[in-house]
Amino acid sequence: MAAELFEGHYVWHPAADDRVLASVCVDVRAGRYRYAHEALAETRSDFALRAHRSLVLASEAAGTDLVERWLTEEPTPEAALMWARVAVQRALRAADAGDERAEALERIALAACDRAAAMTPEDPTPWVAKLAMARLHRLRDPAPQGLLTAPPGPWRLFSHILSLDPWNREGHHRFLSCFFTRYGGSVNAAWDVAAFLSQRAPADSALRLLPLVALVESYNPTQLLADRIWEQPQWRSTALAIYQNWLPAVADYRFTPVLDLAYLAHALVMAQREFEARAVFMAMGPYASRMPWSAFGDPVEQLSRARRACGLPVPRPD
Repeated sequence: MAAELFEGHYVWHPAADDRVLASVCVDVRAGRYRYAHEALAETRSDFALRAHRSLVLASEAAGTDLVERWLTEEPTPEAALMWARVAVQRALRAADAGDERAEALERIALAACDRAAAMTPEDPTPWVAKLAMARLHRLRDPAPQGLLTAPPGPWRLFSHILSLDPWNREGHHRFLSCFFTRYGGSVNAAWDVAAFLSQRAPADSALRLLPLVALVESYNPTQLLADRIWEQPQWRSTALAIYQNWLPAVADYRFTPVLDLAYLAHALVMAQREFEARAVFMAMGPYASRMPWSAFGDPVEQLSRARRACGLPVPRPD
């Protein structure tokens, strides 16, 4: 799907150019689930779209009783999946906030994930939702051979997801985040896991971006020449290979993968490859994501600065 042209403002909505999803988000905010069911039911054989839509809709529904009503009135696989998604979001928010209800909410979320998985055994999405909570307990399965740091982690759960969908995008990102320093991991472990997973993926896969995600996560502005890391040959060649092999495949996506494009555009700008970055921004159209820009300051300012470096227009100040 080709993104729209930039018309002078950024569009931050996570639905991006998935028009069906954007419309359903309005319905969910109004407390209606009928069209949410239809939007998810049509994704039963498209796990990437199913993950994308269910995650965005869960963020809209998490503060309401919509999924509880839906599951009671129409206990379909889509209702069960949305209940799992919402329950996981609530559990993670409670845990991160130190809420005394965190343990109870986590038990509810685990049960919701198990129920959704039982209703659609072929769907990896409930397992991916469960993987999102793995960082709360630091699951420590031994790592497979081939990793220099051999970091323990939720390898068994991740392996099950791969058995259902070998290149599941969200599953890979959830798994990688378990090794971030903010969740008790280390910079070296995150780089090691990112390299291991990306090298397994096809050359035209968005999973090749995982090392760039780990690099942003490890960014420390207090380190000497921190902003020059992306100019190093290994990182520049990584970004250019993704540009050459993955970017052409984006035109066939059912929605614009804004977050992945943003990581690539950022890496190319930091590597002083503005020509290539310009093409990535053009593929993004007006759509924007907070990350990776917010890791370096105000996301609007950082995104606009990167676009200016590529000779592209930015929103006018109010």
